[in-house]
Amino acid sequence: MEVGKLLKTKVVELDQAMIHIKNGMTMMCGGFGGVGSPPTIIRAILDKGIKDLTFICNDAGFPWIGPGKLIVEKRIKHLIASHIGSNPEAGKQMHEGRLKVDFFPQGTLAEKIRAGGMGLGGILVDVGIGTIAEKGKQKVIVNETEYMIEPALMADVSIVYAKKADPYGNLIYDKTARNMNPHVAAAGAITIAEVEEIVSFNELDPESIVTPGVYIDYVILSEGVDWKWPWELQKDT
Repeated sequence: MEVGKLLKTKVVELDQAMIHIKNGMTMMCGGFGGVGSPPTIIRAILDKGIKDLTFICNDAGFPWIGPGKLIVEKRIKHLIASHIGSNPEAGKQMHEGRLKVDFFPQGTLAEKIRAGGMGLGGILVDVGIGTIAEKGKQKVIVNETEYMIEPALMADVSIVYAKKADPYGNLIYDKTARNMNPHVAAAGAITIAEVEEIVSFNELDPESIVTPGVYIDYVILSEGVDWKWPWELQKDT
């Protein structure tokens, strides 16, 4: 294996990636109902005692899975999501004033995140015109139709979960675990991908790659997965 190729790897140990996750930052997490959220990274956030997060994700997960664990442990102070109904603790904290929640329709939320990843300032929506959703929003007229401007969303750190990665950070997702992850991966100033399997250079079919490695800064392996570089396996035989 050429040394030049080895130097390009984005695969790191969990501790190296966790250096970038700090109290009070804005984080973004992929997944839907906890499926597709990175369990090892979320557990590491809990273990490290990270708190006071502004957290952007599709939903509040369940109390025992995904972002729901962070909510139960009161590590999130501000949640931006499409719904919280699957996590009773989120609703409880919101009504107690412990958790600030900003709701957006699921499609609007996805587009706000996508816009952030694409370098756009925001999107135009007509959902909510004539309701309290208008409060504080700028409006424009396009082709005689009134729209609200929804600012794009970005994060200090995005965390995503994928089925496979190569050392360059190219990602393939597994079925519905793909939900929100590609948008989230693009919208972080730093993006950490937790994966189930790391394959060798040039092993992924380019036509199957969903998230190009240019969006990924670090790749970590899910806890409990036994893995070695292909050339290390050759040494053992």
